[in-house]
Amino acid sequence: MSTTAPSRNRRRGRSGEPVPYDFRRPIQLSREHSRTLQLAFDGFARQASTVFTSSMRTVCTVALLDIEQRTYAEYVDSLDSQTYMTLFSAEPLPGVCMLEMPMHAIFSCIDHMLGGPGSDDQPNRPLTEIESNVARGLIERLLSEMQYYFNSIVPVDPELLRVEYNPQFAQVAATADVMVVFTFELKINEREQKMTICMPFSGLGSHLTHAAQPGPLSDRERAQRAAAAETLQQQFGTVPVQVSIRFRSTNLGPSAISSLRPGDVLRLDHLATAPLDVTVAGNTFAHATPGTRGQKLAALIVDTPRDPRKEQNS
Repeated sequence: MSTTAPSRNRRRGRSGEPVPYDFRRPIQLSREHSRTLQLAFDGFARQASTVFTSSMRTVCTVALLDIEQRTYAEYVDSLDSQTYMTLFSAEPLPGVCMLEMPMHAIFSCIDHMLGGPGSDDQPNRPLTEIESNVARGLIERLLSEMQYYFNSIVPVDPELLRVEYNPQFAQVAATADVMVVFTFELKINEREQKMTICMPFSGLGSHLTHAAQPGPLSDRERAQRAAAAETLQQQFGTVPVQVSIRFRSTNLGPSAISSLRPGDVLRLDHLATAPLDVTVAGNTFAHATPGTRGQKLAALIVDTPRDPRKEQNS
């Protein structure tokens, strides 16, 4: 006993931390949906690393950290009071999506693209017209790469709409609308930044369900499934089950049962001319008459008896 308890505790220690469940907001992003999105945006993150590195001529890496379901209010509250938000459409998906980068990250990118060192000391203000045009070129390249990796779910056509700096003024969706939030780690010269993409779940749900379905099978896969089904059917035919042959049930009240004594005779509801019930796990599937075969009891399967009361009613 003393050796099993520690092992159980170790197994419990490896499990994730419990997460509170909000019954007012059921989970809509299933594990299959998350897996489909992870495959698509892992590829986008790798290509985004190439985009940042080639644009700024310095080593940059982008990695997908998390995919979450949040309300729009929760997402907005998680952002800084001033940040760089690119609002874009992604037809045929309804609604407006958002690509968000902290001000320090976007200014560092602009500094590198204009030939600067991308120092840690960056301003915290809206971009000028020249800076906006430089940043727009970078964002458009990222959206173009997203379009390629999103094709596995649904072909989209991202189009940049506008830029906002205050999350409270963006008004992409209603506060209670369910959003899918992708969080990325952006490293520029080993300085870690966060980059997020926010998309409405209402437009993604049906496409994710369709993308998660298995694709068309090849001839070899169909043959393997047919052989497996045939083997399973054959094995089911050899599985032993317990068959019972019994009289039909008789109903007794509690007082009659409690007053039973040795030697009492019960009158059964089973007619003398009625066949017996053949049952498996309490379910009647055939009827039989009792008999013998040599030294053993036997039963002969007969037709299902007709109920005269049902025939009279019909």
